[in-house]
Amino acid sequence: MAVLQLFDAVSMEKIDVKLHNIEPIKNFSINAKGNTAVSWKIIIPEGLQGVQYKILAKAGNFSDGEENILPVMTNSMLVTETIPLWVREKSTKEFTFENLKNNTSSTLRNHNLTLEYTSNPAWIAIQSLPYIIEYEHECAEQTFARFYGNTLASEIINSNPKIAEVFETWRKSGKPISKLNENEELKSILLAETPWVFDAESDEQKKKNLAQLFDLEKMKSSLDKTFEKLVKKQKLSGGFVWFDGGNESDFITRHIVSGLGHLEKLKIRPEISAKFSTITRTAVPYIDSRFVQNHKYYEKLNKNKKFTWPYRYTDLHYLYARSFYAEKYPLTDSLRFYVKKYTDEVKKDWTNYSIYEKGLSALILNRFGEVSTAKNIVRSLKETASNNEEWGMYWIENNNGWYWYQSSIETQALLIEAFSEVENDKKSVDAMKVWLLKNKQSKNWPTTKSTTEAVYALLMQGSDFLSLKDKTVFKIGNEKILTKKLSENEKEAGTGYVKMNWKPEEINASMAKLTVINKNDSPGFGGFYWQYFEDLDKIKGSEKSVMTISKELYLKKNTDKGEKLQPITNENSLKIGDLVTIRLVVLTKEDMEFVHLKDMRASCFEPKDVISGYEYKDGLGFYKSTKDLATHFFFDEIKKGTYVLEYDVRVTNLGNFSNGITTIQSMYAPEYSSHSKGIRVTVTE
Repeated sequence: MAVLQLFDAVSMEKIDVKLHNIEPIKNFSINAKGNTAVSWKIIIPEGLQGVQYKILAKAGNFSDGEENILPVMTNSMLVTETIPLWVREKSTKEFTFENLKNNTSSTLRNHNLTLEYTSNPAWIAIQSLPYIIEYEHECAEQTFARFYGNTLASEIINSNPKIAEVFETWRKSGKPISKLNENEELKSILLAETPWVFDAESDEQKKKNLAQLFDLEKMKSSLDKTFEKLVKKQKLSGGFVWFDGGNESDFITRHIVSGLGHLEKLKIRPEISAKFSTITRTAVPYIDSRFVQNHKYYEKLNKNKKFTWPYRYTDLHYLYARSFYAEKYPLTDSLRFYVKKYTDEVKKDWTNYSIYEKGLSALILNRFGEVSTAKNIVRSLKETASNNEEWGMYWIENNNGWYWYQSSIETQALLIEAFSEVENDKKSVDAMKVWLLKNKQSKNWPTTKSTTEAVYALLMQGSDFLSLKDKTVFKIGNEKILTKKLSENEKEAGTGYVKMNWKPEEINASMAKLTVINKNDSPGFGGFYWQYFEDLDKIKGSEKSVMTISKELYLKKNTDKGEKLQPITNENSLKIGDLVTIRLVVLTKEDMEFVHLKDMRASCFEPKDVISGYEYKDGLGFYKSTKDLATHFFFDEIKKGTYVLEYDVRVTNLGNFSNGITTIQSMYAPEYSSHSKGIRVTVTE
């Protein structure tokens, strides 16, 4: 006989009845040295995140079995709408979700309504660290982001005993860790494809999970492992590739060099910072040599012609990264010549620069001894800034683009650094942090790189982690949030942070309006989040973006005339064993950098090629990464044009499946994105 037992992978509760496993024991017969199949039909209810199964087969005195976990993917896409909260001291403000207030959709299903609020922005930085520590991809930038996050988390615990006490309290509470939490691979799958997967956990358990991330022993181990991974991604030249198999990326190398400079500026413990030389002793000479080579090459081409600065953005970023190490790695004579040449150029021409360039210039000049001009730049920036109660201090022309130097979040973080370092202007810095926090989307800033820079900007002044005792009043609709609800989510000593959640059945149109009454002498920060699901199959393709992506499925057949591709539509079905070609057509209207394409796959498809690596086809270089639920493509650069990508999958399961959508997005300017329409596939016997 064969026995099937089913458990909720998160809570470890038995769920045989819930999944309609009404015949868990089945008898079977089998010949000696033969095999047979035993099957069960189960129904997966909505809201289940993962199933742990146990199968046991018995014959006489012999038995064998298997235990494993199956992640459950939904046919819906989670949509998150956000309202950043910023309430001045001694004031009252109202916030409204218009789409919730006026919702008429028949397919929209509420998932969660969340209110987060704190009087201390440093706590928001702490909460952002898990995002960069647990991000799924393995490029050099995100490996560095994990190291960066681990380092900051370690420093926070070591330098703030009261925060450590809070985490220790959280660590001792909550339920035992489920099998799903212990299985990092499956947990990563669920977090990547269904980031709401652990929303069902209690607040106490979430606090415990965050506290475990800040466990000193775990952090030390993770810190060491991540640093080893980062070192392996550095080539003998000293440069870093974005993804394994590509060429050195000067920008990624500069980003890592300046990021390590940030950590040293924060005065982290010597036993950690001592490791940095393993990277910087070759990375700094690498960016030095690239800087000098570029300009010698330019001078050769431009002999006897009028001077124009050809690589201004790149050079300013280099000088910024290099300025962290002026004493540690003294400039050579050749390098000093070019540094002097271009710092003089900055002094002469900075008034014509963009906001980002001015921020870089102020920091560069300040660190290379040109303090007077640096102060002039910061004062000029202050004069051109916009200031209001809602958004704090910001610059209207600080708009996003698709190049690395056009990220509004990173520009604001850089300007906070400049105002803090050059003028020590705390009042302006606090106002600038308001804009940074108001542009925080849901749980994180839009990318790992921007989150890294934003966290540094929030922590660089060493904010006090102890909160003020406040008396903030919250109203949902016209009803004050009950004392019981607040007490269940009471602010923890040492954090000043409160979070309240409403379940789907509690959410209605009247809850679209939030009123915050701040009776304190300090401003409050936070976010109001509404999450709901929409069916994947109802998602329409986007066609007006700088990039567009379309997806087609073809049945690959062998004929007398060779392989033939037959289009697959909703009307025709597949059979188990069929070979299917997935064709992705990418159209870009502009040259793009650092682009990520994610192609979701139906549960009935298994990729034929599962080995990840760097490929080059039809003038396009990319790193292809095959994951359990999607295939990812990472492009260092895509020139304007049309490109076709194809890969094969094998049909492995019966049923009617959603094939999801394909998304293409600038990895460091995610507002530049596009997606294909949803597709369904049917597999019959």
